Amino acid sequence: MEDIIIPIFICVVLPVTIVWLVARTKQNETNRKAEIMLKAIESGASIDMEQFNTGKKSPRTIKQDLLEKLNGACITTFMGVAFLAWAVVGYFHPEYTDGRFFNHLAPIAGGVLLAVGIGLFISYFAGKKLLAKEIEAEEKNLEK
Repeated sequence: MEDIIIPIFICVVLPVTIVWLVARTKQNETNRKAEIMLKAIESGASIDMEQFNTGKKSPRTIKQDLLEKLNGACITTFMGVAFLAWAVVGYFHPEYTDGRFFNHLAPIAGGVLLAVGIGLFISYFAGKKLLAKEIEAEEKNLEK
């Protein structure tokens, strides 16, 4: 019985609960902000709308995007290499493994992650080379 209940809780109940909690938190935050605004309007105080605009993000620069690609490339490449190494260990030392994952899924997962990582590295270096002038212009604008 627990072979059925545990996966259901992990795959269904846990994600639904997380989404519900996040939505409820956002709704409570919105309700608190609305209540503060209504009280300020009732008392006749001036309202600073910038105080309530916390959801807007600052514009991202090209350099930040490239660094994010480099970060993703490092992580996925390392994970790909780790899965491939794990598969090799599982192949040569089957006593340490359960067999199925190491023989079939670990090499596939490692190959896919390694390919994505290499693709992100290529994208990073190509973007760095092609967008060098734009990055320099953005840095000059930020200094002003």
